[in-house]
Amino acid sequence: MARIRCYTDLRQIRDFKERYEYLKLQSEVGVATFGFERYLNQRFYTSVQWRSVRNEVIARDNGCDLGFRDHEIYDRVIIHHMNPMTIQSIASGDEAILDPEFLISVTHGTHNAIHYGDANLLVKPLIARRPGDTKLW
Repeated sequence: MARIRCYTDLRQIRDFKERYEYLKLQSEVGVATFGFERYLNQRFYTSVQWRSVRNEVIARDNGCDLGFRDHEIYDRVIIHHMNPMTIQSIASGDEAILDPEFLISVTHGTHNAIHYGDANLLVKPLIARRPGDTKLW
């Protein structure tokens, strides 16, 4: 049985890398998730209900990657389903796919890192410059 991930548990984790570890999946590149039923998730992602809950999640997470302070997202915000959405969950109207308890704001890189289980895809923190640094980059 798959582990159910939730925001309540995630916010108890105080380290960004540990939050990633909590959420990471072991998907493979090229494995079809919706296949010929792709129109279902595209219809879902353009719905009024999704757009509303998406805005709610971004506000709750203060526009930060994995809802982690000091990891602001300066590009497009992706809302990640902590528990993968399926054709059945859309077709049956599963309320969990619209529940903020099972959603989190992420960057594109973090989203890919979660799905492919590759921490190298996470955004690297910037190194602060200090007086006396001799290398420009």
